[in-house]
Amino acid sequence: MNRTFRLYGIIFLIVLAVLALLEVNKTHITDWRKNFDIDKKTPFGLFVFNKEANHIFDNKLKKVQHSPFDYYKNSKKTPHNILVIGSEIDDVSWDKILDQVENGSDLMLFSERFPKYFSEGFGFQVLYEAYGEKNVLSLTDKKFVNDSLVLDKLPSERGFLRINEADEILGGNVTLKGNHRANFIKINYGDGNIYLHAEPLVLTNYYLLIPGNEKYVQNVFSYLPSRETIWFSEKNETSTESSSPMRFILSKPALRYAWWLLLGGLVLFVIFNAKRKQRIVPVIEPLKNKSVEFVKSIGNLYLQEGDFHDMMAKKAQFFLNKVRMDLLIDTQNLDGDFSHKLHLKTGKSLQEINEAVILIKKGQDPYASVMKEDLIRMNQLLDQILK
Repeated sequence: MNRTFRLYGIIFLIVLAVLALLEVNKTHITDWRKNFDIDKKTPFGLFVFNKEANHIFDNKLKKVQHSPFDYYKNSKKTPHNILVIGSEIDDVSWDKILDQVENGSDLMLFSERFPKYFSEGFGFQVLYEAYGEKNVLSLTDKKFVNDSLVLDKLPSERGFLRINEADEILGGNVTLKGNHRANFIKINYGDGNIYLHAEPLVLTNYYLLIPGNEKYVQNVFSYLPSRETIWFSEKNETSTESSSPMRFILSKPALRYAWWLLLGGLVLFVIFNAKRKQRIVPVIEPLKNKSVEFVKSIGNLYLQEGDFHDMMAKKAQFFLNKVRMDLLIDTQNLDGDFSHKLHLKTGKSLQEINEAVILIKKGQDPYASVMKEDLIRMNQLLDQILK
């Protein structure tokens, strides 16, 4: 058994050493996918923006996790702001949003790709170019001229073409090639306005954590009036979390390694303990001491026979032997001197001792008439004296 545990220990230490080496030497891979997920801390997630959004909108922000169609179908809302960032929204929901804008609400949409029916309905086109090395985003308003934002990770020349004369260009980007593209426009629609921004990267973790970039974002949102803002932050299908109960453990490298190590240890334990073991040795109980039962049986026999005189004699003999051996008092003469010495040694009253001596003598007299009450009384007195 000790050899088996030693083997387990060696295997466990080897596995730990291998895992430690893998952990030390592993190369961290950055996820540069554009997920626009409010819970992701990857470069192009929206975790930072999600934490700061309430501050940007003066604590008037309301996040909605279901579709605009479900949100607007039961009641008519007062004019408000609507925010959509890189979410896939169906045509029926867009109809509900546009109904709200027509009645006085303002929509601000950040997206790399706009629905075809949406762009054709408002008469503009979006140019989709390959990624360049660096783009500079700025707003057309002169008071924001110094608050530009530089895109140096996966920038694009994405912008709007064939814009209607009634639409207003609020911002654009400039590439290293000198190309100018409008990427932030305003469209009047009914009693409200639609603000379209073709570069949602400006709201991601990577760019918001660069000092100074927050000014550009704040300037973009300053075009919305100060009122309640509804943010439809419904997750895309590509960012849906796993429903597995193990998703948290498997999402953390340390916990994931510990989980696999535990499973591996259990497999090794089963393998090494599958062989036949020694048969269980039966438990043989030792013989019980029957002395107490024997004494009880003899006592019951005496009681059944009713020989109280003999029982008094044996009880007296046992008591006197105990006095001689433990108290070292001579028991040949049961006189006043014996009673006095017994009184001094035990501390019991002379009255009880003298009564006990009378009963002892009665038990020793073969011709004395003994009753059951005499046996009981003598037994009480002698036990009390030796107690």
